[in-house]
Parts: sequence; structure tokens; C-alpha cells
Amino acid sequence: MRVMTTFFFLSFATLVLLSTNKAEAMMLPDVPRIEGPIPMKARSVELKKNEEGNFRLFIDSTETPIRGAGGVFAPGMLQYFRSVGGNFTRTWGIDSLESPVHGGEKYIDCAYRIGVNVVAGIWLGHERHGFDYGNSDNIQEQREAVLEAVRKYKSHPGVVMWGLGNEMEDPVSQTGKPSIWRELEILAKIIKKEDPHRPIMTVIAGTSPQKVKSLIKYCPSIDVLGVNAYSSAGGSGESLRSSGWKKPFSVTEFGVRGFWEVPTTSWGAPLEPTSTEKARTYYASHMMVAEMNKGSELCLGTFAFLWGWKQEKTSTWFGMYLPTMEKLPQVDAMVKAWTGAWPKNRCPVIEQVDADFFGKKVKASQKLSAQVKVREPEGDSLSYEWVVTEESKAHSTGGDREYEPPSFPALTVMNSDGKCEVLAPANKGAYRLFLTVRDQKGSAATANIPFYVE
Repeated sequence: MRVMTTFFFLSFATLVLLSTNKAEAMMLPDVPRIEGPIPMKARSVELKKNEEGNFRLFIDSTETPIRGAGGVFAPGMLQYFRSVGGNFTRTWGIDSLESPVHGGEKYIDCAYRIGVNVVAGIWLGHERHGFDYGNSDNIQEQREAVLEAVRKYKSHPGVVMWGLGNEMEDPVSQTGKPSIWRELEILAKIIKKEDPHRPIMTVIAGTSPQKVKSLIKYCPSIDVLGVNAYSSAGGSGESLRSSGWKKPFSVTEFGVRGFWEVPTTSWGAPLEPTSTEKARTYYASHMMVAEMNKGSELCLGTFAFLWGWKQEKTSTWFGMYLPTMEKLPQVDAMVKAWTGAWPKNRCPVIEQVDADFFGKKVKASQKLSAQVKVREPEGDSLSYEWVVTEESKAHSTGGDREYEPPSFPALTVMNSDGKCEVLAPANKGAYRLFLTVRDQKGSAATANIPFYVE
């Protein structure tokens, strides 16, 4: 099973480590670094209440709110993340700590040197991937792998918390199996025996009361609960409290509404929000869960998903960057949430997309017209890219790997000042017309229009 686990994370890293040459060639922001040998000694990490009575994370006795993101992997991305106020990342598998970042430096070393704290993910097997929590060989091998991971990194000062598992209970399950929760507690005890200095967080999908109550019952050694939540992120704290959770928590994936949470076309294609609409959701979700709703006194902070890009339902649904390294409005929203101020260069704002074929069926090779209204905050000149892409046929669960579907740039026959004409593909099926707007200064915005060729 460790082979499958390693493949999963190497493939995920591959998805976010595209456009390496461009990333390496870009001038990185000036971020202070700790130079010299890295002292292989764990820092003091405590979970305790501050003067206001709110649970907070204290690193070397300093209260440190989590301003985090997942997927900060592409070369140079750690430096950009740190330069705009980010201070925590989480990984999904322990192998990611060795991944080369800008200049070939190891991920964990670079993070420590520039002041980014890492929740080191330790992947636990998923039964939908073939792992069997009733199989003694699977269980023993996983226990040994967890212990090996902790022993390898327990002295590294860049690691501040262990992330034990991610949605291993099954993202579509409302309960999770008792055998999984029991094994989670055994693994947490193994970690605590080897490293009593760092908290342990486990991550579940959503805030199902049954899952939370199972964690309370079976897993007393878990110190922090991570929840992956999308449309429900803002109410996570109140939901956890109502289920009896009294320890700290963090929203470990949040941002746009998931493709399973939005309206669909008549043929089942989910309607993706524009990047401008997504930015509003990112900002509101963070503020609601971390500062405003009941339960915020338990919240250590949030991890935006995804500080990079990946193919999942579409190539833009969850990404906060383009593969060409331009930031999207979701990044601006998190900078505003973390620092209270907008970045100097903001992304283009998509105000309206007009297309009479939006969500409709069209004829093969039919000429289609669309236009977009965009506001540029700094008045920069804009470029527009329109590309027809086949709808993804993948039916993956829980973020499993997907391949990007084919696109057809030759079908774009006119592109001028926010207006375009494209030809519908000749073959029957579901498609999207993707729009990317760039300001030529490192910022962009995206939208797409689903349609179906009869």
C-alpha cells in the first residue's frame, strides 16, 4: 500500500510543479532568510488559551495564528506565499518535505529559513484505494511508516505539527468505520511516544456530527481537528461545538463552493463560479470561521485550498494560481483577510460574462459569441484568452488524480477587446469555453461557459 500512497503524492506534486522554467526565471520577492546550519532541535509548540480565552497556537511562547494554505509547492511559491502574509502550510504526505523548491532546496528547509511553519502530513491509507483496516499486514506496515516519518523529522524546527491522515474515513461517509478511528488513536499514541513535543492534527471531510462524536469517543490523543469544508466552512466552529468538540480546530481546506455543491446544466455539468466570485467566498469563509461565528474561540486559523493549481473537475476550479504563475483574485482575498490591506497590484475583476449559449445545447460547428466586462483596479492593459475544452469525464472522489481533458485553441476564430467568436466542436458531447484575463503584471482572472454539442 505504501507504493500507492507514494504514487498519489508524487502525482499530486507533478500537477502543481508545472511551468518550472518560468517559475525559476521569475525574480522572487525579497523574503528574510535564516542562514547558516539548521539547528536540528524541535521548537516549543503549545496549544493553550490566550488572554481573551481563545485557543491559540504558541510557537516558542509567541501566539501564532494560522494564516495558511495547502499546495504551496511550485518553485518559488513558498517565497511568494510568505511575502504576502502566509505563515503556515500543510502537506498531505511526508515525501513532500523532501520536494525540491526554488534553487533545488528541500521544501522543509526552505520553509524554515523563510519563516513558514509546516504541518507535516502523514498519509494514512484509504479503503477506496485498496487499504484494508482489517488486514494486519496493512496495519503493521502503516504503523512502521508513521513511526519512520516521525523519527526522520522530529528534530527539524520547520515542523510544528503532525497532520495524521486526510479524509481516511472516506470523504462521502457520514460516520467512518470504528476500526479506522481505533487505528487512528493507536497511531497518535505511537507519535506521542516518539515525539511528545508537537500537537497532532487529523483531517476529516466536513463536520458530520457522527464523525466528530466518533473522534471524541475513540481518539482522545488527537489534539487538533482539521476539517475540509467548502460551502459550509463559515459554520464549522458552531457545528463542531454543537457536536461536543471542545479542543482546537482548523479549517484545512476551504474556498470555492465544491463542484458537488453548485447547480448544474441539464446534462449534469456543474456551474463554476468566476474567480471574482470565488474570491468573495474565500474572504467571507475565513472571516466567518476564524473571527465572527460561534466556535471561533476554538479556531486556530485556516488553510486555503489550493495555493497552486490542479485538474479537478476543471483546470481552474480549486486553483489560486495559473500554471503560468499569475495569481488569481482568491490570493488577493486571502492577503486582505490576513493583513487587512489589498496587495499593491490587484487582479482583474470579472463583472459580467455574456454568452447566449451558456448552459445550452448547440449544433456542431455552430459559430458562438461571448463577451466579458472586466474592471482593472490599477488601469493596466489586459489580454484575453478564450479556449474551448472538452468537459472532464473523470468521476474521481476526494481530490484523486485526474488528467486534463483536451482543448481546441484552433476553434477560436475571433478575439478582440473582451469579445470572442468560437466554433462549436464537430463531435457531440459536453464542452466549456474557458476565459483567462491577464494584466501582464502577474495577476489574472478566470471564468468558463459550459455548453453541449448535439
